[in-house]
Amino acid sequence: MIARYHLIAFFAAALAGGCSADRDGDGIHDPYEPMNRKVHAFNRAVDSRVVKPLSSGVSGKDGKGIGSHIVEAAGNFGSNLALPGTAVNHLLQGKPAPAVRTTFRFLVNSTLGFAGLLDPAGKDFALPEEDTDFGQTLAAWGVGEGAYLELPLIGPSTERDAVGRVVDLVIDPMRGWLNRDQYLIGMGARAASKAGERGRFSDSVDSILYESADSYAQTRLIWLQHRRHELGEEGENIDPYAE
Repeated sequence: MIARYHLIAFFAAALAGGCSADRDGDGIHDPYEPMNRKVHAFNRAVDSRVVKPLSSGVSGKDGKGIGSHIVEAAGNFGSNLALPGTAVNHLLQGKPAPAVRTTFRFLVNSTLGFAGLLDPAGKDFALPEEDTDFGQTLAAWGVGEGAYLELPLIGPSTERDAVGRVVDLVIDPMRGWLNRDQYLIGMGARAASKAGERGRFSDSVDSILYESADSYAQTRLIWLQHRRHELGEEGENIDPYAE
C-alpha cells in the first residue's frame, strides 16, 4: 500500500512539474483569464440561484436552530471521513506527529463521536483538526503553484491544487474501506457542510461576489493571498486594480 502511494506521488509530482511558471509582475499568473472569467460567471450564477438560497435555509448566521445543528453534524461526519487521507498527506510531507494526532482524532470521533457526527476529539481530547491536502504536499516538495484556475462548481484553484484534488481522491483510504454508496454519503455530508459555511459567512461572500467592482479579480486576489499564507508562500501584496 505504501509503495502504491509512493508511485502515485511520483506521477503526481511529474504531472505537476509544469506548475512552476513564474508569477507576473503583479504577483499573479493567470494566462487562462478569459476562460476563468467564463467559469467564474457560471459559478456566480450557480451560487445566486442554488447555493445561496439553500445555504440560507440550512444555516443561520447566529449558529442556532435545528438546521444549524444538523449541518454541523453533517460537517463533522464528512470531515471525519477525510481524516485518513489527511494523515496520509502529513506522512508524505514528512510530518509524522500530526499524522499520528490525526489518526487518533479519527479513532476517537469514529467511536465516541458516533461515526464522527460529534467531535469529542477536539472538545475533550485536545485533538483539533490539522487539515492538509495533496496540493500542500506538492508545495512541500517544491512544486510551484502554476497558473491560477477557477474550476466549475469547485471555485478558485491553481494548477498545482487542481492536480492535488485529483490525487487526494485516488489516495484516500476511505475509498477502499467504504462501498460506493457510503463514500457518496460522506461526500454529500462535506457538501452540506460547505453550504452551512456559505450561510454563516454570507455577508462576506455577497460583498465579494455581488458588490465588488470586479468579482473575478477580487475572488482571485483573496483566494490566492489566503492560500499562499496557508502554505507559507506569501510574497508582495497583490492588487487586482493596479492597472
